[in-house]
Amino acid sequence: MDIIISNSGGRPIYEQIADQIKGQIISGKLQAGEPLPSMRALAQDLKISVITTKRAYNDLESDGFIETVAGKGCFVSAKDPGILREGSLKAAEEHIQKAIDAARRGNITADELKQMIDILYESE
Repeated sequence: MDIIISNSGGRPIYEQIADQIKGQIISGKLQAGEPLPSMRALAQDLKISVITTKRAYNDLESDGFIETVAGKGCFVSAKDPGILREGSLKAAEEHIQKAIDAARRGNITADELKQMIDILYESE
């Protein structure tokens, strides 16, 4: 599993981990039932705290992307990918609403905001 964390973006590391795992599940790179690295192993690989990986896994589990089996570890949830995608759409909508609110406060037009979104989306 490929996870790249950045210390320069200002986003918490646990969010970066959770978002990348979600992306891999939604894209099909990680399949239902596939085991995830243990929290300890992932923390060691990324050279971060186990508390950080625990937070990421907890968020993924509460969003329905993974399931924890006592004594066995964490696995990709067998939920319908459409439901998982809907969760991602909801999260994106919340972030877009925050961007709209900030744009309105800064007198940024809808066209300027759309242009920013297009540029940022293409640069990723």
